[in-house]
Amino acid sequence: MHKLKQLFDNNIEWARKIKNDDPEFFKKLSEQQKPEYMWIGCSDSRVPANEIVNLLPGELFVHRNIANVVVHTDLNCLSVLQYAVDVLQVKHIIVCGHYGCGGVHSALENERLGLCDNWIRHVKDVHEKHLGIVNKVGGEKEKTNLLCELNVIEQVLNVCETTIVQDAWERRQNLSVHGWIYGINNGLLKDMNVCISAPGEVEPIYKKAIESVL
Repeated sequence: MHKLKQLFDNNIEWARKIKNDDPEFFKKLSEQQKPEYMWIGCSDSRVPANEIVNLLPGELFVHRNIANVVVHTDLNCLSVLQYAVDVLQVKHIIVCGHYGCGGVHSALENERLGLCDNWIRHVKDVHEKHLGIVNKVGGEKEKTNLLCELNVIEQVLNVCETTIVQDAWERRQNLSVHGWIYGINNGLLKDMNVCISAPGEVEPIYKKAIESVL
């Protein structure tokens, strides 16, 4: 039986390093979880949420799926979102996509991958909604990256339109939703200029963000 010994060895080294830096770290971590940030990102193994923003365990509440999609019928995502907002009282929800996303590329090229085609259908909807914008740029890579940006903006809108976030704003909870995108080629984040903190901001900021990608 393969025990994946290398990963256990890595874990021991990681825990030793953390404890050397802060002997009380794991004790404090086990006693409470009070992150200020929730991260909704892509499942891509090259996009490690905590490392990108240089935050320790316990500082970032994370949900990931293919192409960082937020769907109003996805009870997994909505449950994580509800727990983050209502229980943990996070102050910021970050939707973070990344350039060169395989799920977005598959949606753009109508590739058949199997069961996940049904999930990627949501990204195809984004493509069809903004077909005129995407068709203005040339080249497969450029179209994919533009659709990655548009997908982030659309998913921010979806987060804002959930009853979870709407209810939080109605009770005047301090909560902002942000849209970012990550460059795997340089390790840097880009702000998509879609930061929404109240219901009245949703439509104007969304429209401005869509216009800004052109």
